[in-house]
Amino acid sequence: MRCKMLSVIVGNSACVAACPYCVSGEVPNAKNTQTPTVNWRNFRIACKAADRYGVDTVMLTSRGEPTLFPQQITDYLEHLHPFPFPFIELQTNGIPLARNPKKYTPFLKKWYELGLTVITLSVVSHLPSKNQPIYAPHGQYIDLPALIRFLHSFGFTLRLTCVLCKGITYTPAQVWEFIQFAKQNQVEQVTLRPVNDEFRRPSAKQWIIKHRLSPRDKQAITRMLEKEGHRVLELGRIGTVYDVEEQNVCFSVPLNKYTIETDPNQIRQLIFFQDGHLRYEWEMPGGNLL
Repeated sequence: MRCKMLSVIVGNSACVAACPYCVSGEVPNAKNTQTPTVNWRNFRIACKAADRYGVDTVMLTSRGEPTLFPQQITDYLEHLHPFPFPFIELQTNGIPLARNPKKYTPFLKKWYELGLTVITLSVVSHLPSKNQPIYAPHGQYIDLPALIRFLHSFGFTLRLTCVLCKGITYTPAQVWEFIQFAKQNQVEQVTLRPVNDEFRRPSAKQWIIKHRLSPRDKQAITRMLEKEGHRVLELGRIGTVYDVEEQNVCFSVPLNKYTIETDPNQIRQLIFFQDGHLRYEWEMPGGNLL
């Protein structure tokens, strides 16, 4: 059995953003800001299984915003340290890091020392005017170039993951501008991910129906990448990576709960939940290993 990625849940559904398409949509409160307890025994078992299955990437992620729980990120990295996973990534919207750099500086230094390699910043555009209504509808959006410089100063590799949404960033011209922004700011990797076609909470349904990309939209972006770039890597059931004027760009097709892995020797990903469960499905508890 082979697997490429181990996703590890950090924190809970609390988030400082208010993305209308997100699975969470929960603002921080007295209950959801309490740090969940991790079953460390089962986490070690999960890491052993991931190592045996050939995992090369660990993704620290969340149903909300993982950097609201910085000590738990440190704890995970310390427990991961004995295992030979070469790439450890953190998925974040970056807002807490940008708004309170003094608080997070010692954490970022520690995370780098413990082997965190890539920080993935989620956006819907490179333009503040487009990110603000999605990530900070009741306040001001962060200075994204300044955050990129701040995180680069610690030595991290950065990835900008742009959630492509109709009316925001979805045309080839808009995608091209986003790629040029990443290149100008020396961002090492770009992922273009169309917003999920399905919704995971009822309140997101109408927004997603209005803003999801059509097959024609996706085909237009693919044609632009094929014309302007060169294929450098095919990642099965993940996406295609291009070199676009020396900028790394992955065009990803989002998976949903109905996507089934048809190769009996391949698991799409392993997912560790803090209560000790190890699953290979996000939405279906029946996909349970531990």
